[in-house]
Amino acid sequence: METTLGHYNMWGAALIWIILYSLILIFLPFYKKCGRKPKTAYLAFIIAFALEMFGIPFSLYFAGWAFGIHLPEGVFWGHTLINSIGHAGMYIGIVLMITGLILIVSGWQQIFKVYWSKEKGEGKLVQDGIYSYIRHPQYTGLFLITLGMMFEWLTIPQLVMWPVILIIYIRLALKEEKDMLEEFGLDYSVYKDDTGMFFPKL
Repeated sequence: METTLGHYNMWGAALIWIILYSLILIFLPFYKKCGRKPKTAYLAFIIAFALEMFGIPFSLYFAGWAFGIHLPEGVFWGHTLINSIGHAGMYIGIVLMITGLILIVSGWQQIFKVYWSKEKGEGKLVQDGIYSYIRHPQYTGLFLITLGMMFEWLTIPQLVMWPVILIIYIRLALKEEKDMLEEFGLDYSVYKDDTGMFFPKL
């Protein structure tokens, strides 16, 4: 039993995971700071993931007790979807999380170099790099990272919280686009027509 439950009660690992993935928030805000609600939703997702993967899988045990179901074999060594998609979930999760991180960092670099320099009187609308394809690469990256976590370790709180994260960040993106239209007018309107919101236009 010690070997099968070896990845539980690792509270230090849970804390490290929470800290590392919280650092992503540094790269998410645009020039105008986003509100607390999007950050809080993302942090809650990260905390729920870490506590159930490295601490104790509260929701899975509750589901087993409430519905009389057997916990998947993978629960005891780190892959809740093992009975459905085998080890593929782990590899899909890794690819999604790495892709998401690349999108977030590359988007932040463009914003930092081009838009944030407006404080020096040099800022302009960002349309290069990843922004030539999608308007909100950082939020797309966050969606992919959290989705990747679900492929790696799916729990009930994540199923409930992921749609909430989507809704919150979509609303935030729409608000930011309204601000961009006020700031850049026709230039942003043309840019908006030529690019996808979260995924490239075909």
